[in-house]
Amino acid sequence: MRNIAPMNGVGDIVSTPEQIIPSSSTTTSTTAGGKGGGTGNAGKPVRSESTAGVLFGIGAYGLWGLLPLYFFILMPASAVEIVANRVVWSLIFCALLITITRAWRVFGAAVKDRSVFGPLALAAGLIAINWLTYTFGVTTGHAVETSLGYFINPLVSVLLGVFVLKEKLRPLQWAAVGIGFVAVGVLTFSYGQLPWIALILAFSFGLYGFVKKRVGPKVDALTSLSVETVVLAPFAAITMVVLGVSGAATLTTHGAGHFWLLVASGVITAVPLLFFGASARRLPMTTIGLLQYFAPVLQFIVALTVFNETMTTARWIGFCVVWLALVLLTIDMLRTTRKNSVLKKKARLEASHP
Repeated sequence: MRNIAPMNGVGDIVSTPEQIIPSSSTTTSTTAGGKGGGTGNAGKPVRSESTAGVLFGIGAYGLWGLLPLYFFILMPASAVEIVANRVVWSLIFCALLITITRAWRVFGAAVKDRSVFGPLALAAGLIAINWLTYTFGVTTGHAVETSLGYFINPLVSVLLGVFVLKEKLRPLQWAAVGIGFVAVGVLTFSYGQLPWIALILAFSFGLYGFVKKRVGPKVDALTSLSVETVVLAPFAAITMVVLGVSGAATLTTHGAGHFWLLVASGVITAVPLLFFGASARRLPMTTIGLLQYFAPVLQFIVALTVFNETMTTARWIGFCVVWLALVLLTIDMLRTTRKNSVLKKKARLEASHP
């Protein structure tokens, strides 16, 4: 699951496999006295906060990027069983965290608020589709294609900006989208069919991020994750029972090590989210947008070096075309951020010298 921070629009590049922090979390570092933007002696705390933010971000995206290895060692558990366990044990872990942080009142308020619970229920359905597709892809020899899904995701965010928010794209964004369509065509030819795993991942994650952006300012990361797992937990529990009765479950039939690895899925789900939240509170969204590529790059490397998946010449061409589109989006993002920064400084100067 993956952000949620204020942006100029969905077209900005800020998605992550678990976007669920409130918009207030995206503020950059503050000084020791609690006021932002200091200089002099305050510079050291600011740099320290930025360094910590980068480390937390690398930790979050690094863990997400290495998830294929975790799913691989959980075999012969099926994708359905892995996701069902992930939901149930995540809920238990979240309940423990809520108890420790004494946040049950906040959680209860979120459940009772229809403007919060409704979008989070929808987000839960989208992330369930995302998790199932991702786990299925990794456990059936399509880890390269799953990494492609998260490479394509920024392009899907741009499309959502156009068709849902009626945003006007900048020239580089249009170029990136056009190149993205060419890439999908090349990859369709190389696979002999649409890369449906990648497309489902990209669109489910893009829509998930879009929904979460609408509710993000109202809930913190832990509450958001908890509500989503509460929505999914009944379905996950029923799935675990059905698998157990039918003899298809591996939770208790493959030794203590396998049992505890499945139980650990709750922690493995929550920890990267906490790292991401800590990172986003300390870093500007431009930096977060660049760090997000760390996860699919790692997934891609793991797929080639550990799982030994095949990359034909046509697939290499398709991936290179996708990466070209992402380079254009990144350039556009950096240019826009720099331009906005200059305009803000100019506005402050004009305000201070009427």
